[in-house]
Amino acid sequence: MAEQTFDLIVLGGGPGGYVAAIRAAQLGMKTAVVEREHLGGICLNWGCIPTKALLRSSEINHLLHTLDAYGFSADNIKFDIGKIVKRSRAVAKQLSDGVRFLMKKNKVTVFDGEGKLAGKGKMAVTKDGKPVAELAAKHIILATGARARVLPGIEPDGKLIWTYREAMVPDSMPKRLIVIGSGAIGAEFASFYLNLGAEVTLVEVLDRILPVEDAEIGTFVQKAFAKQGMKILTGAKIQGLRRGANEVTAVIEANGKVQEITADRVISAVGIVGNVEGIGIEGTGVKVDRTHVLVDELCRTGEPGVYAIGDLTGPPWLAHKASHEGVLCVEAIAGMHVHPMDTKNIPGCTYCRPQVASVGLTEAAAKAAGHEVKVGRFPFIGNGKAIAMGEPEGMIKTVFDAKTGELLGAHMAGPEVTEMIQGYTIAKTMETTETELMETVFPHPTVSEAMHEAVLDAYGRVIHI
Repeated sequence: MAEQTFDLIVLGGGPGGYVAAIRAAQLGMKTAVVEREHLGGICLNWGCIPTKALLRSSEINHLLHTLDAYGFSADNIKFDIGKIVKRSRAVAKQLSDGVRFLMKKNKVTVFDGEGKLAGKGKMAVTKDGKPVAELAAKHIILATGARARVLPGIEPDGKLIWTYREAMVPDSMPKRLIVIGSGAIGAEFASFYLNLGAEVTLVEVLDRILPVEDAEIGTFVQKAFAKQGMKILTGAKIQGLRRGANEVTAVIEANGKVQEITADRVISAVGIVGNVEGIGIEGTGVKVDRTHVLVDELCRTGEPGVYAIGDLTGPPWLAHKASHEGVLCVEAIAGMHVHPMDTKNIPGCTYCRPQVASVGLTEAAAKAAGHEVKVGRFPFIGNGKAIAMGEPEGMIKTVFDAKTGELLGAHMAGPEVTEMIQGYTIAKTMETTETELMETVFPHPTVSEAMHEAVLDAYGRVIHI
């Protein structure tokens, strides 16, 4: 088999890998991508995109059951879970096909198979155990992503105990559901099934849900979930699961008490681990810490010519972080001047109801870092557009350095906040102070006006509360 030579090989075609490949092609590099399953990766095929399609359907179901508040009425409202899933899969396929088109447009060679480092600057590609290609390149980017973490005693079986994959393609609607883990994935699935009528119990080992978010935001969302009918157990540990023919009983210890809850299905959403196995890093300078590859500020591993990006390198496990790293890494390889990524300027979004979005430090983290802070808050009940939309439940919180006026963090819960957080993200990236934000004119009436008010509140100048 003749060896094929490239300037750059990218192992993994997810949001980090395919974006890196496109940027490399734009810079004139002869580029190859090795992908074993789906172009677009987990995010596009089994994560970010199809879950948002599912959540859109659940939001519509919620709206249809609250029509009276808007002056409408309808009878016999029902949904077809099969059609909801089919639409979600169609959305994912459309975008995956789009990535394949982009590869062709940018003249990136795609190899269908599993890649493995095979010596300095070498990669062997196999498919179903058979050799596909032998590749060589001066630069190799590892972008193999991550997979769901499995905890002893709650191993998914694909039938009664689901990972996110099974949760996205149910063949029928569970009437009772237990979700273990209240991070973004757990919160989104809990919200999706709750809004389609399931009885949902959300179990979190820490003392509050959405533990990476600001404590006030986590508490606000927890109260909103409870108001919607969700049962929430925090400080809770799963002692065991008993599987029946078509149901699961969870033995849960919470607040010193042990209780049993029976459900039709259980979703395990307890984090992810990096895909470091089988890629040939053994015996190289690539170092791994707790399933994640260690890299420097330019995504370089300990092995010359080998780089790593995205979920493979650890938190935050976000598609947009992976894409940005892909561009940064390739531009550094090309000798361009690049700015190392500041993870404090990466926004995080959770698409439950209410939505959650944040960027930067929480209030607690800012204080722990030694900052004297000024904190502003604004509730959506004081925002005209939110009231007109019929969605007045929400809040925005800003955290500033009291001495310099630097925006340290912003935290939001409510309607469409995932679309608004970018305003604060730009502000942080440009290192604006409270002065620029207060002097910015926000359009009226918009929900985004609450962002302005939350800044004003931090400095005792809030208008509408």
